[in-house]
Amino acid sequence: MQENPGPHLPYGPQYPYPPAPPSRSWFLPTPRGVSFDHLARTGAARPWRAIVGTIAVAAAFFVVAAVVLGAGAVVATLLGISAQLDPTGDLFGDPVFGLVVMLLAIAAVLPFVFGAAALLQRRRPGTLSSVAGRLRWSWLASCAGLALLALAIGQTVQLLALMVSGEDYSNMIGWVGWGSFLPALIVIVLLVPFQSAAEEYIFRGWFLQAVGTHIRNPVWSILIGAALFASLHGYSWAGLAEVFVFGAVMGWLAVRTGGLEAAIALHVMNNMVAFGLSAAAGELQDAMRQSTVEVSWQSLAGVVVQFGLYAFGVLYLAKKRSISTISA
Repeated sequence: MQENPGPHLPYGPQYPYPPAPPSRSWFLPTPRGVSFDHLARTGAARPWRAIVGTIAVAAAFFVVAAVVLGAGAVVATLLGISAQLDPTGDLFGDPVFGLVVMLLAIAAVLPFVFGAAALLQRRRPGTLSSVAGRLRWSWLASCAGLALLALAIGQTVQLLALMVSGEDYSNMIGWVGWGSFLPALIVIVLLVPFQSAAEEYIFRGWFLQAVGTHIRNPVWSILIGAALFASLHGYSWAGLAEVFVFGAVMGWLAVRTGGLEAAIALHVMNNMVAFGLSAAAGELQDAMRQSTVEVSWQSLAGVVVQFGLYAFGVLYLAKKRSISTISA
């Protein structure tokens, strides 16, 4: 007579066959003692997985955008918004509705990024967030406070530079009234965090880790990811330089702090303030026309101060709070 395999596993005359072994998890173990950019180095790490996954994420980015824009056109027609098409070439005449469509077109890609990590790389989607396998909310909140402080100082520097040089700064302090500002504010508060997070998960999460699976030095994945991030913006050369530096700094902070929290916090605050100031001044439509946005040297001065203070503050606070930078 065979031995009973254990008190919790029924086995006997009424159970003539041994119990089946427990099924293995689809997700492979997260590698221990590695930095954020190496979290995809699981037992299933193969070049084709990173390549196919990157192509899939890129395809999802454009397909989802097309679907959301198409759905937006249908909704606009039903609401009568399409009759107000702007002759300058804007997709929708209502800037608030246009902002909703634009933000949703990016935010909706986020589930596909998580799906690529889970299905193609067989790792837990939480590893896209940090070395802890999840988003560290308390650390994110601390970074958001630092981002707001650095942004306020940077905006002040920019405003002072504009005033001293005699340039127009009405778009920074204009006021259109609560009737026009409140709907835009609601959209900004509800959707910008998801849009900003989606971009960080794509470029500083998926891409940085996909390249980091097979490249030891994170510099290449940071710089290439920043270049790709900048290429999707339609600014002038100065604006593209600013976006590239932003992407590079955020990628560097992701590696140095072991997660996306610092990058998400600054990205969210930047976009909320940028859209909020434009909406308050009644220039939201102009803010969404990236090709017409001119980035002045005064703006670049404010950005340099902002990024420098933020990076220093994040690294200082991460060290003080002993934020983990490698997986346990």
